[in-house]
Amino acid sequence: MQVSEFTGMCLFHTDIEYPDENDPSGKLFVTHHEPNNGPRETIEVPLIPETRYLDVLDVDLHHSPTQAYNMGVHYNKWFSKWLGFEVTFVFLGTNRRRALFPGLTNEKSNKSWMSSITSSILPFGWGKDEEEKLTFADCAPFLIVSKTSLRSVSARLPDGEEMDITKFRPNIILEGAEEEWEEDFWGEISIGDANLKLLHNCGRCSSINVDYDTGKPGTGESGTILKKLMKDRRVDPGAKWSPIFGRYAYPFADSDGQAIEVGYEAVVTMRNAERTRFGMYRYICGHRNLLTADQIGRDFLLDMSNPKAPSSMIAFPKIFSSINPDRHQEW
Repeated sequence: MQVSEFTGMCLFHTDIEYPDENDPSGKLFVTHHEPNNGPRETIEVPLIPETRYLDVLDVDLHHSPTQAYNMGVHYNKWFSKWLGFEVTFVFLGTNRRRALFPGLTNEKSNKSWMSSITSSILPFGWGKDEEEKLTFADCAPFLIVSKTSLRSVSARLPDGEEMDITKFRPNIILEGAEEEWEEDFWGEISIGDANLKLLHNCGRCSSINVDYDTGKPGTGESGTILKKLMKDRRVDPGAKWSPIFGRYAYPFADSDGQAIEVGYEAVVTMRNAERTRFGMYRYICGHRNLLTADQIGRDFLLDMSNPKAPSSMIAFPKIFSSINPDRHQEW
């Protein structure tokens, strides 16, 4: 499920309670926000569920198969009630899918970024593998955008109206780029001691037209922002029907275990002579991690609506497609 097709997904908000001595599994809180200050209802989900007695389901995202655990009737009924149709709420667990962007199998980038985030709270071995693996996101663990380019987007709206950056669902927001859209050509970037490889541009869909307050397609000029961007931002021949905003990124292996915090200096260490072409891989795959940033207490701002599960299934990170703009932090 994705926000562009199931717009009500953005009415689910999340929060987290980290594992500790009293609760080694941690808790995830999902709250459904009815529009117009309507009633709110929260369900509590174990952050690290016990999977021994859960049914295993096959999941195929973008022809990249994996397996997940059916979390059971209690959760399925709750999500089905608010969505208005029957769904299955699933947990990925330690399962992963292959990430096949070019350059991911070289010796510099052969580990999952999960290992750096989950090493302190998940069982030993989670996120370790010989090649890059993802969870339920489309294409990459990180999506980098520039606030300088955001100004160009906002300039397409009426005076005084600004584009809500959370609709682009980035997890790294950079400030200070000299030119609009220069990130199209960024090849590598360092943030603090972490080094990231930027592989592809992010093609946008109608999810950026959705009104996150109502859970419905937006009205007015902000509800046509996709069309506005299509006039001059269809710059990637590999995604020729989609306007580009942001860059997909993976960490290099030498950044395993490094932390990125709000306020760290970002330095572009390699620029490409030309824009990369999206789709130069065998098939689209992706998923990010079990603990997407929004699920980790909003220390990060992640691209929540990338996860795409079959129409009758909610992938575990998928449900967190909405981000509370009052609580996000910028990188």
